[in-house]
Amino acid sequence: MGKISRRVFLKEGMAGVLALSVAPGLISCDLSDEKAAKKFKAAAPCVGKYDVVVCGGGPAGFIAAIAAARQGAKTAIIEKYGFLGGMATAGYVAPLSVFARNNELVIGGIPWEFVKRLEAMGGAFIEWPKANIDFDVELYKLCCQRMVLEAGVDLYMHSSLMGIETEGKRITKVVIDNKNGLETIAGKEFIDCTGDGDLAWMAGVPMQENPDGELQPCSFCFILSGVDTESPMLVECMYHDGVGGRHSQCVPVRKKLLQLKEAGADLPDFGGPWFNNVLRKGSVAVNITRRPADSTDNRNFTNAECQLREDIFKFVEALRENFKEFKDCYVASTAPQAGIRESRRIVGVHTVTSEEYVNGFRYEDSISRGIHPIDIHSSKGTGQVRIDLKQPAYVPYRALIAPDYPNLLVAGRCISTDREALASLRVQASCMGTGQAAGAAAAQCAARDVAVSDADIPALVATLKAWGAVL
Repeated sequence: MGKISRRVFLKEGMAGVLALSVAPGLISCDLSDEKAAKKFKAAAPCVGKYDVVVCGGGPAGFIAAIAAARQGAKTAIIEKYGFLGGMATAGYVAPLSVFARNNELVIGGIPWEFVKRLEAMGGAFIEWPKANIDFDVELYKLCCQRMVLEAGVDLYMHSSLMGIETEGKRITKVVIDNKNGLETIAGKEFIDCTGDGDLAWMAGVPMQENPDGELQPCSFCFILSGVDTESPMLVECMYHDGVGGRHSQCVPVRKKLLQLKEAGADLPDFGGPWFNNVLRKGSVAVNITRRPADSTDNRNFTNAECQLREDIFKFVEALRENFKEFKDCYVASTAPQAGIRESRRIVGVHTVTSEEYVNGFRYEDSISRGIHPIDIHSSKGTGQVRIDLKQPAYVPYRALIAPDYPNLLVAGRCISTDREALASLRVQASCMGTGQAAGAAAAQCAARDVAVSDADIPALVATLKAWGAVL
């Protein structure tokens, strides 16, 4: 029956099933032992069998699930929160960037269909010529929920990924934990859209290592209300349209905060600041906080979030005291979690390099694209490296799969890239593009009963183009 590898967390009665320590944070149980298998089945019953199982309901995940289901695959999606949307809805990361260059779409298909449906609901404002998307967080949740359910996807919300059951390097089931207890979900194909590459890591897929060990910092975004959003300063900086050099960074506020820091004010490191349109007069989404953190380490990430929450209120006080536009402002809502720019990335069949990416190298198996600048935030200080692309870049299918893992794909920011290429591909529009490709490929491979490495690339590209993808 293979082996089950899962995180250390155990339900009562599981200890007798477990045996061998295999990796930090993981334990292994040999299910070829009939007694152990029986105990495990009783402790974690199988509650569903699917063609495609998507882990993570963020921008890559919910698009992947829709794509797979529309291809006729019986599809499930597992999400730790009670809503979909990932960094848009759990991190308040705004806007969704970037879908177009010079008014021409770079990311199309189901992702753009989602944008247009959200716009029709009154929940999106499209900033041409880049097609950055300002959005209403609550309508975003509703729109992607509707699209996923309309596609016939089964939802497993409020469910944490606890481990996997494998036969060799083939994943046969994932183990989840929710109010029903431990459960397993069986699948033919699995897609890791967790952002942190949790599923791939549990399966033992090798991960990229940054040469200096540094990670881009996390930012804890929040909604600030009581803001004079009709003032010239806010009108100038609330948009990411790129017109007249505007990128939503508020230069006057940045200069003043730097002056205060140099004068000895108790202000933390910051980015931007960026004030973003949330389609409601008097309110803005704020991206200003910055601290180094490892989202794959619970204690490290918890400590960083606690510090970041303190930082939010320090910055709000500084805004209130120094700018008339913010004199009546207050924190209306903080995101459910801090936004993550960088963590695990798989070592795939091919790793997208910055040289390939910046030069717009077109692969034989190109399945998605990107146009967001390479955007590297310093983990300390207030610096940022930004490299604008002269032409849209490409992503190969081989960056979505790992050698010798026959039924695992990844999408979103855990795909196989070097650090510089990631600094562009991590954004939400690009994540949606790779999610779309992964979902379509998974459905195809499940229907043909072949390994993901044997996907029919011309047929995959034809499917994506039929949906409106720009390849």
